[in-house]
Amino acid sequence: MNKIFVAAAIAAVAFAAPAFADSDVVTVYAADGLHDGKGSWFETQFDAFTKATGIKVQYVEAGSGGVVERVAKERTNPQADVLVTLPPFIQRAQADGLLQAYKPDAASQIDGAGDFYTPLVNNYMNFIYNGAVLKDAPKSYADLLDPKFHHKIQYSTPGQAGDGTAVMLQVIHAFGNRDGGFDFMKKLQDNNVGPSASTGKLTALVNKGELFVANGDLQMNLSQMADNPNIRVFFPAGPNGERSTLALPYYVGLVAGAPDGANGRKLIDFLLGKEAQSTVSSVAIGVPVRRDVTPSDTNFSRLRDAMRGVTVWTPDWNEVLKALPNDVARWREVTGS
Repeated sequence: MNKIFVAAAIAAVAFAAPAFADSDVVTVYAADGLHDGKGSWFETQFDAFTKATGIKVQYVEAGSGGVVERVAKERTNPQADVLVTLPPFIQRAQADGLLQAYKPDAASQIDGAGDFYTPLVNNYMNFIYNGAVLKDAPKSYADLLDPKFHHKIQYSTPGQAGDGTAVMLQVIHAFGNRDGGFDFMKKLQDNNVGPSASTGKLTALVNKGELFVANGDLQMNLSQMADNPNIRVFFPAGPNGERSTLALPYYVGLVAGAPDGANGRKLIDFLLGKEAQSTVSSVAIGVPVRRDVTPSDTNFSRLRDAMRGVTVWTPDWNEVLKALPNDVARWREVTGS
């Protein structure tokens, strides 16, 4: 899931000039989440890809919108080969001509595979709370308006972070319309610390108790629990009593003008291969996108348990993209952000 420019050690190296010959490298720009922690899914799969092909992976990590903005700035001199980000930013990348058509070998096994981008890891929007501070999770969105949460709630910025955009969309969905959703977000501002371009950094703040509640996404938060033992996942109910969430998959696409496009195609096919996808739940705590991969590991059971009783819905992301400028402008107006 969304996330100011984060430069993990490997990302910091990737900002420099390529360290390898062009024929031996592939450069990935990705939203945070799949490279969290030692032994992450990206780390293990990149190592396996290099071992199998001799192609080294250079990795740059940022927010969901940040990686797309970086590709856009480099349009006349592309540096990235592969883009991984959340919706609606992958749709924006296509609309802005930042992706080239490529249909992976596994496309026939993947729901939602398109001509320019393909789901890579299935994921869902959620909230987190500090289980050491709060005995129980907030039951509803209305509970988040309690004065005990004054300056103890923070969510990432809609329009800038994929997870933050998901918060705005989820609230509108939960309240049934834009007027109800934005009215709630206006009221929530009394408890909100303020905008955050990074969703990933909120986890540590919740774990330490500096925040009581924040937003996130299921794959990222479950994978962070080993290093952040106080965080818990929850899905608050809307006014109708329903607990719901939107599907928020990581998408992968081939960058237009990719300097090492052939290597980019190889990496995309590798990550969508049956062997790599079979480790998505056990390593990344995400849901594999291939229909012919059925996990049976403990982490997949954790995902199912976390989602029990939660209704999943999927936005029309192209419509979301069209409405996003007006929705973000309205969010800024009602919150004063």
